[in-house]
This record gives sequence, C-alpha cells and structure tokens, in this order.
Amino acid sequence: MPYPLRINGLEKSYGGQHVLGPIDLDLEAGTITAIIGRSGSGKTTLLRCLGGLEQPTAGRITIGDGQVSPADIGYVFQEPRLMPWLTVAKNTGFGLAGFTKPARDLAIAEALELVGLPDAGGLLPKQLSGGMAQRVALARALAPHPKLILLDEPFSALDPFTREQMQDHLLHLHEHYGATMVLITHDMDEALALALRIIVLDGPPGRIIGDFSPDLPSPADRVSAAFFAWKRRLTALFTRQSAPPPEAAFSDQQPAQENFP
Repeated sequence: MPYPLRINGLEKSYGGQHVLGPIDLDLEAGTITAIIGRSGSGKTTLLRCLGGLEQPTAGRITIGDGQVSPADIGYVFQEPRLMPWLTVAKNTGFGLAGFTKPARDLAIAEALELVGLPDAGGLLPKQLSGGMAQRVALARALAPHPKLILLDEPFSALDPFTREQMQDHLLHLHEHYGATMVLITHDMDEALALALRIIVLDGPPGRIIGDFSPDLPSPADRVSAAFFAWKRRLTALFTRQSAPPPEAAFSDQQPAQENFP
C-alpha cells in the first residue's frame, strides 16, 4: 500500500529541552489517523511540524518522494480562526489565490455545499454559531483539495451533540475528498469513531507507545461491546506511571494488556 506521508527520525527541542521524538511513522494514503495522548505528550508539536508551523530539530517529513509544501496541506485548528471582516465565501476561498475565478468559485461552492452551508456564503463570522464557524474552517481547509489535512482537536470547543454531528460529517467529507487526514484529539471516543489507525503518544519527550488499527465499522457503533473493549484497551496504556522505552511500544500484534480482546 502507498505511504504518501513518511516521518523519519523526527525530533523537536525548545531551548535545549527535548520535547518530541524520535518519531518514525508511515501513513497510508487516503486514511484518517488519530494521534492521542496526555497533555505534554507532544501531539500538537508533532502536528505543527507536519504542517510546517515548526521546524523539526532533526528528522525528515516527506509526501511521496518530496518535501512537504504549504500547497499540500490544509490545517484545521481548535478554534475556527476565521477573518471577521471577510464573508464565509471569502474565508473559504482564502487559500485559492492561485485558482482562476471560475475554478475558485466552483471550489468554494463545492466545499460549502459539502459542509452543509450552501446558502451561507454572504454571512460574516459573527453571524455564525460555533458549529457553523468550524464547518467554514473545514471548508477552507478542504477547498484547495490538499493532499494532507491536519486537524488539531477541531471539535473540542463544541457541545457533545454538535461534536458528534461534526465527527460524522467529517467522515462524509473524507469520503468525498479522499485526503490523508491526521487528527489530534484527547477524546478516545472521537479517535475510535473516526480513525482507521490510532497512534498513542506519551512523554515528555513525546514518543510512540502504541500503534493500533481497530477493526470497527465506519461509522462506528459507539455503544457496541467492541467499541468499549477498544476504549478500555487504549485507556490501559495511560494507567502506567511512565512511558515505556520506544522498543516496548505496543501494537496490534502486542496487546496492551493480555485480558483485552
């Protein structure tokens, strides 16, 4: 299977303090990978390195055979970060400067239709609910058809009902656009509901202590026995007092605890 996103020996330090790595990871094309872990485990630092917002201290990140470029990436933050003076349509089209006007208009209309806001193009951000604003942020990230979508806890500020709606909506968007997605989340339910693969970080320094591919249907049945069994299995990793060394990281071939399925 193709692995368009490769992370080799990635490390990050701030002021001599080692906070992340080394991280080695290959991500399969067109899948959603969730990265979970406690606060301080390096999740957001890893995502910022992937998105070019931070320069790694060591290591290499590639898509296909080349370096990651800004044109390859769509980024969705915890908050929508919409420009308040621009309409929804202009916010959505902000990353489309290189498109012709017909192509830009088509990409904006397609993205807003898919996030469920086809008639909201003329609104200003102050006229939107929190859920609507985050839908616009998703539309802005997806409109240029990037190869890689990075999501940094995009639904954490929403109420539980809206959050679950947005999670289901993200699966629909992923099916349409087919981009490789990397999702940072504290929410194990969200990770299990959305991701084909779940990477568990712990630290500092942040490093991989678990790598799982839950065999759950999509969309996942959140009240099934299998869903809860996987949630217990992931939780077991965080009952340890400290992270094991990298060579002891758990995977599907090495269960986190023998009494879990």
